[in-house]
Amino acid sequence: MKFRDRADAGVLLAEKLSQKGHDNSIVLGIPRGGVVIADIVARKLGAYFDIVVPRKLGAPDNVELAIGAVMEDGTSYINRYLVNALRIQQNYIEGEMARQSTEIKRRSAAYRKPGDYQIANKHAILVDDGIATGATIVASARWARKQNPSSITVAVPVASPQSVEVLEQEADSVIVLHTPQDFSSVEQFYEEFGEVSDEQVIQVMRSRGLL
Repeated sequence: MKFRDRADAGVLLAEKLSQKGHDNSIVLGIPRGGVVIADIVARKLGAYFDIVVPRKLGAPDNVELAIGAVMEDGTSYINRYLVNALRIQQNYIEGEMARQSTEIKRRSAAYRKPGDYQIANKHAILVDDGIATGATIVASARWARKQNPSSITVAVPVASPQSVEVLEQEADSVIVLHTPQDFSSVEQFYEEFGEVSDEQVIQVMRSRGLL
């Protein structure tokens, strides 16, 4: 299964979610690619919309390998299996968390007006364009849980089977359109997977009156 692009994936994901019935929901997009899909999903469901800004923690000498993720308030997820396997020291993790927290602050200021989230007592739906390790969305789910939602759903077009198992421990429900056994990257399941720019995220947020 391949999606044409993020817009195609967003429509299909919204159709799947609409079958479940999600009254009083808020869709939370994860920048940058997840915002495109979340915007479509929220409009199709008639749900509230906002974004959350996690950042993955990269491994030493391989920043693309996520050993965890962090949120602006310090909420985090650390993949202890990877940390132990790679013998990563705690001081490296703390330094990487500090570096990524700086980037979170930059993105949050660029993407969203300062202000509280309106998540309490709503059904929170976390949306990204796909999940490889699951680190950023686990951190996002842990952060969202602190906002007292009535429930949390993780909804993505594609994810590795291993990440789904992890997410089922963090969310009340997990909805994935495609969980291929031959998963190597999110990009391989899209015909067009261009990088989403800051400007595109800002445009979505301005159209929503959130910036």
